[in-house]
Amino acid sequence: MKANLKTNMAWLGVMVIGFVVIDGLELMGVINSFIENMLVTIGINVILAVGLNLIIGFAGQFSLGHAGFMAIGAYATGIMTQTMATPAGFYLSMIVGMVIAMVAAVIVGIPTLRLRGDYLAIATMGAAEIIRILINNLKITNGAAGLFNIPALASWATVYVLMCLTTIITVNFIHSRGGRAVMAVRDDELAAGAMGINTTRWKLAAFVFGAATAAIGGSLHAAYIQTIAPGDFNIMASIAILIIVVLGGVGSITGTFVAAIVLGALDTILQNFGTIRMIIYSLALILIMIFKPAGLLGTWEFSFARLFRRRSTKEAVNQVASRILCK
Repeated sequence: MKANLKTNMAWLGVMVIGFVVIDGLELMGVINSFIENMLVTIGINVILAVGLNLIIGFAGQFSLGHAGFMAIGAYATGIMTQTMATPAGFYLSMIVGMVIAMVAAVIVGIPTLRLRGDYLAIATMGAAEIIRILINNLKITNGAAGLFNIPALASWATVYVLMCLTTIITVNFIHSRGGRAVMAVRDDELAAGAMGINTTRWKLAAFVFGAATAAIGGSLHAAYIQTIAPGDFNIMASIAILIIVVLGGVGSITGTFVAAIVLGALDTILQNFGTIRMIIYSLALILIMIFKPAGLLGTWEFSFARLFRRRSTKEAVNQVASRILCK
């Protein structure tokens, strides 16, 4: 219990320090609007990729439908904040988007999660396309033209806080009894079922959880960019999130953070290279995957609990050694 409290306090301290540092740099003028936009993009990508990593890395379900759930969150915020242009309206729209995305995930997940591998990827990709096509043909979403002049109700601080909250909730779920059940299903579904684990239930739970985080990312995207269109949520958007997960390491939340930061910074740095930017960007990805095929961090996770255990072990060894020497 003490170890968990120490770990939670340590992570809370890191989050507070990160917030203070970014706020201080912005006040000093070091962080301008260009860099702030990069930080917001990285934060939204972290939220999206952490949810997708839960589905792919921890539940073992290869999904390509993340952009569809992101679109639901974005359009829920875009539509509702047109008449409720207040912070309360924004957070209400985010909750509505999450609920709709979770319902959609249940509808999609019940028939598709019985599939595996490439078949599941194709099914989820088809589901995301259905969502995009529906948005493209509805009057309330303004069809292919999309929504403009969405109230700017999300700042870097909003994205930062929600990024921290979604990561904490996801990590706690992974380390909970439900998370262990999800990973057991990933490692061996037949063995997990033989042990009494409801495999379909836990696969669906991870899928729905990931859809909810995607809706949060979509809401933040709409409220910060202020303009959305159906084309923003096509298959390439899902693949872009998948690249972050694979590059960082499938099954590593720490890797997801590192990959999102590296790719976000790389994309920003290459803005000055014009049309050859995507060539350099793609070449960098190819080289990384050649030399680090398991991702930048593989399945490794940074853990304060591990550091505390090492320190406690070292202190215990030193105490024993001092006692022996004293004798």
